[in-house]
Amino acid sequence: MLRWFRERGCVHCLARDAGVSQGTGYRYLHEGIDVLAAQAPDLHEVLDHCRHEGMTHVILDGTLVETDRLAGARDNGNDWWFSQKHKAFGGNVQFLAAPDGTPLWVSDVEPGSVPDITAARIHALPALYKAAAGSLPTLADKGYIGAGIGSLVPVCRPKGQSEQGPAHHTRTTNSLIRGVRALGERAAAREGVEMFTGFDSSTGAERLLLGVRWPTPSGSSAPHRCAGFRPVEAAPRR
Repeated sequence: MLRWFRERGCVHCLARDAGVSQGTGYRYLHEGIDVLAAQAPDLHEVLDHCRHEGMTHVILDGTLVETDRLAGARDNGNDWWFSQKHKAFGGNVQFLAAPDGTPLWVSDVEPGSVPDITAARIHALPALYKAAAGSLPTLADKGYIGAGIGSLVPVCRPKGQSEQGPAHHTRTTNSLIRGVRALGERAAAREGVEMFTGFDSSTGAERLLLGVRWPTPSGSSAPHRCAGFRPVEAAPRR
């Protein structure tokens, strides 16, 4: 399991080296990840920890974990797992970070066609509303406009207006939100948010294995318990 996380090698090769079948290799891998996932606290516990540590805010963002094409269509005929924004198949995962970019929490996966704001309403916003009432606001980008109380997002300029169109205080507020949020986003990218995918041949399902890790004091890369690992079963292939 550690080789799979660190080297991102194929399960077939790992099973061969261990002298087991590919199906057994997948089973061992998923059982190990389930143990790691059980250590991850839920979002309410993470936010309680943030308040205890005296954090001034948290940063909410979403990302697409790309996969092979998956079965499933919406009512309008479009693929559930195809993101028009990224022009790729995958799952929408919401991500919470500390002000310095330290990864704190990842959500369960939603189909790639689901917008960030919708995924956040399902997995994150109810807990973030409670945190905002306790003086822990959330910073996010324009994809979360309309998120509600406690969510600080840039004000979108009216269509057809130039960048200088909004009032001076509005532009100042937007710059402050972007600047503070960018510190966390850049740090999170530098520290290494890693998302893994693997195809489970025994069940015919794409298994999204989401993990967050960054360098430890010794210089190695290891999973952080606060973030944990979340195995999520996506729609089965046809």
